[in-house]
Amino acid sequence: MVTRMRAVVCRELGPPESVTLVERDLPELADDRVRVRVGAAGVNYVDGLFVQGRYQIRPELPFVPGSELAGTVIEVGGAVTGWAPGDRAMASVGLGAFAGEIDLHPAQLTAVPDNLTDTQAATLGQSYATAWFSLTRRTQVHPGEWILVLGAAGGVGLATLDVARALELNTIAAASGPDKLELCIRRGAHEVIDYVTDDLKSRVRELTGGGADIAVDPVGGGHTQAALRSLGDFGRLLVIGFASGDIPDIPTNQVLLRNRSVLGVDWGSGP
Repeated sequence: MVTRMRAVVCRELGPPESVTLVERDLPELADDRVRVRVGAAGVNYVDGLFVQGRYQIRPELPFVPGSELAGTVIEVGGAVTGWAPGDRAMASVGLGAFAGEIDLHPAQLTAVPDNLTDTQAATLGQSYATAWFSLTRRTQVHPGEWILVLGAAGGVGLATLDVARALELNTIAAASGPDKLELCIRRGAHEVIDYVTDDLKSRVRELTGGGADIAVDPVGGGHTQAALRSLGDFGRLLVIGFASGDIPDIPTNQVLLRNRSVLGVDWGSGP
């Protein structure tokens, strides 16, 4: 039996506005797959990169973008155990989340607890997994250390503030404008810095009494060097992404000084 569903399809590379909403066939479910009706899908910076052809992986056209979702199991293949229609599930899928229904391997699915809505669950994978991987796998942190979070009002930034607070770190949220800073304060930031009015390096050193222990950078661009210079002895700069669109040059003498480290974070390729 072939059913119909709606999906967002990228037919040619271009701006995100160029994708189209179409009706397409969904074939009979394979024995080793689970069919999920998508209740919510996360929208991330990487999704925009995919449809513009600016990501390091270029899928064959046409494709359905969308990297994370949550929903309800509606059908289970004959060889699948552990899942049943009506179960709630979330998944990080890379591509395909912007659709009404999706067929997935059971190993891709995680049960959604009752205290999370589909909308909340659909936004956990990219941002929170990246934040957790950054602070527990790419570096070691210790309670009481100071962490500077660039782009703190964005998805990865807010997730990093939450994870850092859970790890008992002192958080400095850097963002532009009072509305974004107020959001960071509501999310538990201990201190905030406005890119527009504050000197990032000087303000971090003042707040920390000499320099931050960790700086998390999902933004790139003009603030990366200031973040690096704001680190104290044995400080770590975690490079997560370049949401600003600009890949910064890093002065290696500033890495050498005070025994600093620069660490790349690619959660998608991590163990």
